[in-house]
Amino acid sequence: MVNAAQQIGYARVSTQDQDLEQQRLALGRIGCQRIFEEKVSGAKRDRPELGRLLDHLRPGDVLTVTRLDRLARSTTDLLHIAERLKTVGADLRSLAEPWADTTSPAGRMVLTIFSGIADFERSLISERTSAGRAVAREKGVRFGPKPVLTPEQIVHAIQLIGEGQSVSNIARLLGVHRATLYRALPQ
Repeated sequence: MVNAAQQIGYARVSTQDQDLEQQRLALGRIGCQRIFEEKVSGAKRDRPELGRLLDHLRPGDVLTVTRLDRLARSTTDLLHIAERLKTVGADLRSLAEPWADTTSPAGRMVLTIFSGIADFERSLISERTSAGRAVAREKGVRFGPKPVLTPEQIVHAIQLIGEGQSVSNIARLLGVHRATLYRALPQ
């Protein structure tokens, strides 16, 4: 038997003290056959009920929320969720933001524009970050973790190797792993 497409609701509040009743009523009024509910901060990546909802969706289903901020933490998060819906063949609808309705051509267009803007912003951030790193490198800033061994310790280790000491003994003396010492030594 083939399941008919459904309107599936998602309701979320940020704290245990808040109530889901208004969202539940609004989603029920527009005909959501099932409502996934969650009391968790939108800032959290792990939202188990949202994950279950996304796994539950079938082609033709419409994920409906009262407001987009109930569903997504950011534009990027919204676009990731929209892409996952598209992969499944499901749509997205927000009751408070009528432009966010991928069941209509206009809604799909708006989401496509948002996607382009988000991609453009990611490119700008990447360019700015790369340029900032290049300037910092020119000023002598070193990125990555601080070296474990000082230049003096490396010189001392080279002297000890020249005297016939084993790398294992030198590493133990310096309080580092052999691999750390090997990486620090000139080739």
